[in-house]
Amino acid sequence: MKKIQKTNVARLLDKAGIAYELIPYHVDDSDLSATHVAEVLGEDIERVFKTLVLHGDRTGYFVCVLPGEHEVDLKIAARVSGNKKCDLIPMKDLLSVTGYIRGGCSPIGMKRPFPTYIHETALRFDYIYISAGQRGLQLKLNPSDLILEVGATLCALFDIK
Repeated sequence: MKKIQKTNVARLLDKAGIAYELIPYHVDDSDLSATHVAEVLGEDIERVFKTLVLHGDRTGYFVCVLPGEHEVDLKIAARVSGNKKCDLIPMKDLLSVTGYIRGGCSPIGMKRPFPTYIHETALRFDYIYISAGQRGLQLKLNPSDLILEVGATLCALFDIK
């Protein structure tokens, strides 16, 4: 079996003494969605969280981490982050702002720490998945550990219909 190369995210978690598992998966460049990742992993989509980077009119950049099949509600995200309005950052800016590419963006180990908001359903689970910082590699960890590591605020990021 091929040894999994540790990412910077994994090294940061090692340093913090946080337990995690690196889970490789086959990347489909035509479908980088969290839904696809959940299918490949054979996991509940509610456990596979995606990382979105937004820019607010008052606070600048911030990060939202939410279950993969949901869309962030920009009005709610603006309110919880102390902004009047916000938008997802343009894809072309993702690498320069975070150090990550689309499909491999992790809330851990960005170029700079940004305020981070994690959807409250994360605590329903003993583990969730987030990107390990590169395409084809997920990180399985306890959501409480993730919240502590990034200093996140737990909140609603969309309305549950």
